[in-house]
Order: sequence, then structure tokens, then C-alpha cells
Amino acid sequence: MKKLTSTTLIVCALLFGFSCNQKQEPVEEAQEANEQAFEDTPMEETKDDLSEFMTKAASGGMMEVELGRLAQQKGQHADVKSFGQMMVTDHTKANDELKALAASKSIMLPDSMGSDHMDNVKELRDKTGADFDKAYMNLMVEDHQEDIDEFEEAARDLQDADAKAFASKTLPVLKKHHERAKQIKDMLDKQK
Repeated sequence: MKKLTSTTLIVCALLFGFSCNQKQEPVEEAQEANEQAFEDTPMEETKDDLSEFMTKAASGGMMEVELGRLAQQKGQHADVKSFGQMMVTDHTKANDELKALAASKSIMLPDSMGSDHMDNVKELRDKTGADFDKAYMNLMVEDHQEDIDEFEEAARDLQDADAKAFASKTLPVLKKHHERAKQIKDMLDKQK
């Protein structure tokens, strides 16, 4: 009986230690830290909305840069490679602006992309050639439409004037990316 009790205690301790060491989802972790920092402060709800927009935008921006680099390495078609370069350039610039804005608002951003964005990166890492090109461009069309929707909502609904200005300023770039992604996707679809 003592042996069973000791074994049970060891298993429980290991499980507790394992669960404490598991890394939380980066976007949620940043959002929770922001919620705690702004708890019981004036305009708490406004800060929560700001945190949600900024943390999601940061994760998406990191994904765009990472996938842009991947497109430059793995892309088969010259247009896919050049689109990847545009993603790295434009999203690095937007990410830097977002970091500065977040710092000025005392908003913590995630240190790495969220699991949904990381899943996209992992999926594309396994593809090569024409399969990579098509999957990447399909994702870029989809993802940029989602980005446009989120940034339009932020530009319209956020209470913070600086964040609204950032969203409004970034929207034309996202729309340009979306249009170019659709053109490349359509071209690749015709090459079947």
C-alpha cells in the first residue's frame, strides 16, 4: 500500500510540474498580461479592445514575415518569390510601427506568433515547388481578407486615436497585398 501511495504521489507531482511548464498560447498570454495590467483602471474595456487588436495583429505580422522568407526560399515561380519579398519588407515595417505604438500604450505584444499562425507556417514548410506556390498564395488571399476585415473594424471602432490611425494607414497596404495575391493565385490556377 505504501508503494502505491508513493507512486501515486510521484505521478501527481510529475503531472503538476508538467502542466506548470507548458507554455501558454503567446497571443493569449500577452492579452492576459494586458488585462491584468489594466484591471480596475479607467477605460479598462477600451484597453482590452486595443490589446486584442494589437496582439492579433502582431502575431499575424510575424507570420507574414516568416512566410515571406519561406516564399523567397521555397517558391518556384518568380512572382511568388517577389510577393514573399514584399511581405517581408512591408510587414517588417508595419510590425516595427506596431511595436512602437504598443510600447507607447503600455501594451504587451506576444513574443512569438500564435498557434493558428504557427500551424500555417508548419504546413507550408512541408510543401515544395508548385504545391508550395499554390498553398502559399491561397493562404495569402484568405489571410489578407481576414486582415482587411480586422483592420477596417479597428479603424472604425477602436477608441484610441493612435491605434485607429495605425489601422487606417495600414489598410491600403493590406488591400494592395490582397489584390496582388489574388492576381498571382489566379495566374497559378490557370497554369494547371
